[in-house]
Amino acid sequence: MAPTPTRYALLSLPLSTFDTSDKQEALDSLKATVASDSGTVLPYPVPNFKIGTLDALVQQADDLAKLDTACQGVVTKVGDALRTLYEGNDDKASEQKMVNDKPTDQYLRTFSWNKVRYRADRPVGELVDILQKELATVDNDVKGKFNQYNQVKSNLAVLQRKQTGNLATKSLTPIVNPSLLVQDSEYLETHLIAVPTNLKKDYLKSYETLSPMVVPRSSIQVAQDDEFILFAVTTFKKHSAEFQQKCREQKWTPRQYKYVEGGREEEQKELDRVGREEKKTWGEALRLTRTGWSESVMVWAHVMALRIFVESVLRYGLPLEFVSALVRTNPKSVKKVKTALDSSYSYLGGNAFGRDKKGRITKDDAALTSEMAAAGFGHGGEGNEYTAYVYYEFDL
Repeated sequence: MAPTPTRYALLSLPLSTFDTSDKQEALDSLKATVASDSGTVLPYPVPNFKIGTLDALVQQADDLAKLDTACQGVVTKVGDALRTLYEGNDDKASEQKMVNDKPTDQYLRTFSWNKVRYRADRPVGELVDILQKELATVDNDVKGKFNQYNQVKSNLAVLQRKQTGNLATKSLTPIVNPSLLVQDSEYLETHLIAVPTNLKKDYLKSYETLSPMVVPRSSIQVAQDDEFILFAVTTFKKHSAEFQQKCREQKWTPRQYKYVEGGREEEQKELDRVGREEKKTWGEALRLTRTGWSESVMVWAHVMALRIFVESVLRYGLPLEFVSALVRTNPKSVKKVKTALDSSYSYLGGNAFGRDKKGRITKDDAALTSEMAAAGFGHGGEGNEYTAYVYYEFDL
């Protein structure tokens, strides 16, 4: 039975909501709001970054929303690449999904800002640029190596088909005895024709009259498999092209073949060489894709931390007093999580939220809600739904 997929909700709330300046106390209150069977509330610590102008923050919120989407795209592509390398085996692919040598879920559950790699005293705009460049590098590296692997894999498949296909497609080097061929003749040429087994009689009746100057009774059966019979037949060279074209019209397949001494050994050497190259490239692709997963998830986690910060400043203002948290849940329970949060904190939305006679949350001011969503504040889990607090969902 497949494990229940994980969904995460990332949110922030002003400390004033909890009547405390202690973030741990605020987190404890938040944990009491979300039922334990619906989700697990975990800290998602965000540093206090350098704040620029209001216009800059609004622009950064927009840039981070776009970068968030780009991160999701890269992480998805890298995950797909891992699955492809393991031929669709999700369990084996999941074993490779480590971030900083931790399982992905553990990394998110214990997230802390990497102050060595992304100095928190840098302006937000600089950090966004750094993360954007790192994401692009990961995307290009994984894409390049994965394309290389696919090319080598394709080359190997072609060579293997030549060894294992039918007589219309496979290599004829190990099949054709060179003594059957007319060689070094100025006028004559031997053709190898793959004829479907059900057309054998038609071939034997008509091959001599298919084109001018076919050598009578020159057809020799060379080999046979379940689908085709391979014949060798001799014609004068000046009518070779016409003979081959007439064969195609009869649904017989002319095979291109030229005897090369030692060709059989060379073909096997090439197959072995490409087989070794495929294994080597697979290992390189796996290592780089595994690193790509770690790097892209790490970039995404930091982008989300920055996004929480910027949206919290825009939403709650100064001083910087808010608590940020990660709720680990699943697609079925996330609605219960959101409902519980809305029940406790919807009043933060002011006129954007109200309640009907039964106490259910309603949006009284649709125009205000639309304007706030358009401004980029508090995206919900679906579309651009406005929420009374900073909140968004993601799957990983």
